[in-house]
Parts: sequence; structure tokens; C-alpha cells
Amino acid sequence: MSEPIENLLTLMARLRDTEAGCPWDLKQNFATIAPFTLEEACEVVDAIDREDYPHLKEELGDLLLQVVYHAQMAQEQGLFDFTDVAQGIVEKMLRRHPHVFPDGTLSSFGQASDLTPEEIKQLWQTIKRQEKEAKPHKLTASESAMPDDLPAVLPSLQRAVKIQQAAARIGFDWPGAEPVFEKIQEELQEVQEARGESAQRVEEELGDLLFACANLSRHLGIDPDSALRKATLKFDKRFRQMETLAATDQQVFPELSLDEMEAYWQQSKAVE
Repeated sequence: MSEPIENLLTLMARLRDTEAGCPWDLKQNFATIAPFTLEEACEVVDAIDREDYPHLKEELGDLLLQVVYHAQMAQEQGLFDFTDVAQGIVEKMLRRHPHVFPDGTLSSFGQASDLTPEEIKQLWQTIKRQEKEAKPHKLTASESAMPDDLPAVLPSLQRAVKIQQAAARIGFDWPGAEPVFEKIQEELQEVQEARGESAQRVEEELGDLLFACANLSRHLGIDPDSALRKATLKFDKRFRQMETLAATDQQVFPELSLDEMEAYWQQSKAVE
């Protein structure tokens, strides 16, 4: 194991030392640290979206610390340790890449694969399914084609795509993107019609519209969460530029009319 990793593991063990460790760290458990883990993962994605690579290095370090933190707490309870975590993911990746490691060992690397990316994706899904089938079934496990292991905190658009992909794998899917465009128009119309009914009805129809948009993104090969994050980031950047332009003109932005704000919006777009 490399010295920086050894140092990191030693650091975390000392933070959790019952006699001389940090009182705050000693109070933590899996549940209290989990929100920080999710936050750090999101910050990694944010740094990537912003193409802020110096910041990405820092955020990856923060995320690695989360892995080490959970591994340390698990080791204290006799569950597993960091070595088990690392070895487990190595074994999984070797198992899921037979086209790169033919006999399932690192030493078997070297033979170029002739599989296409789509064939590799299908192979990955097949191996995952075989792994799932090999695990003992819970008494309450469903035989449905729908995945039953999606994290509860998975972003909603990503969850929608994974559910759609599961249905598509057994043939329940649109033949292409064109019918989904029509479906979106249909769902949009239903949202408009629902406005005259209850809020619950509007929410239901709006959910259907968003689900259809996620379906379109899947057919177009676009990650909907990434697309929405980038659109939000673009809006945030333009809005801040609007405020800057208004301040340069000695205007109090919140006091402007909507038409005046729109004029600054167009200026902001032109600046880009």
C-alpha cells in the first residue's frame, strides 16, 4: 500500500482513537456520516461540471476520506476494513471485464478486445444479472424485471432512467426518440388541462412529463441529471451577469421591471 494511503488510514484511526482522538469524530456513526458522503459525491460532480480540475482534486480527496471513514468504523465493529473494500472492488471489476482480463486476474491483461462499446455494455448487464441470481434470495424479493437495489437517495431523473432501462431490457420500450417527442407533447397538454383541477392532479401530470423527458434523454444518449445541472449552472451564470450589468449602469436590479430585466438578460447572453 502506498505511503499516502497508509498515512490517510493512520490519520483516520487516530481521529477515532478512544483515548486521544477527536471528540466529534468519536461520536459519529454510519448514519451520521452518510449525509457528508452524499454531499462530497455531489461536490465531485459539481467540480467536473464546472471543469474546475484543481478543485476536483480536492473534492476527490474529500470523497476518499469518506470511504476511509466508513471503513474505519466498520473495522472497529469487526465488519470489514479498507483492504476488504479495495479487494472487493478489484475482484468485481476483474469479474465484469472478462474482455480485458480473460482469466479474471490482473496478470491476464494484454489481449486487445474486439467487442464494441454496446456489446461491452450488454456483457456488463449480463454479468450483473448473473451476480444477482447467484446471491441468496430474500423471502420478500420480487421476481420483477424492475431493479430492487436502487439507492433511496439516487437523483430522481437518474432513477427514472434506470427504471426505463430495466423495462427496455425485456423489450418494453419506444423504438426510438421520435415517438417520445410525441409523448412529451401529449404529457405537456395534460399538464395544461390539469391546471383547472386539483394540485395533486397537476403534480401527477407534471411527473409524467418529467418522466417522458427522462425517457427522451435516454433515447438521445444524454444524461438528464447532467443536462439539468448544466442548464441550471448556465442560468445562474447569466443571472449573475445580469446583476453585474445592472450595477454597472447604477441600477438596483430588484427594482427593475420585467421588460428591463429581460433586456439585461439578452445583454448577458450576448456577453457569453
